[in-house]
Amino acid sequence: MQVIVDLCIVPLGVGVSVSEYIAVCQKILEEDGLKINLHAYGTNIEGEYDVIFAAIRRCHERIHEMGAPRITTTIKLGSRTDRKQTMNDKIESVRNKLQ
Repeated sequence: MQVIVDLCIVPLGVGVSVSEYIAVCQKILEEDGLKINLHAYGTNIEGEYDVIFAAIRRCHERIHEMGAPRITTTIKLGSRTDRKQTMNDKIESVRNKLQ
């Protein structure tokens, strides 16, 4: 099943800056061939459900290996059965209405 996910992973107990951990996670998502869009408070991901969630698991495993004793993750997930929709489709739909 194709899905669009909004993912926010926050390592805890590693100090104030977490960009090093997020960069590692971004590499994992890219290696899995997922379409991603990093934003200020997370990452949008487009792809197959099982592939995305396997990648998220690897993100958690790797961040723990890097020394984070805790991780809190927020996931928003959307899917459609009536038609195929991409992240870009959703953005363009709003932009068209703004014109």
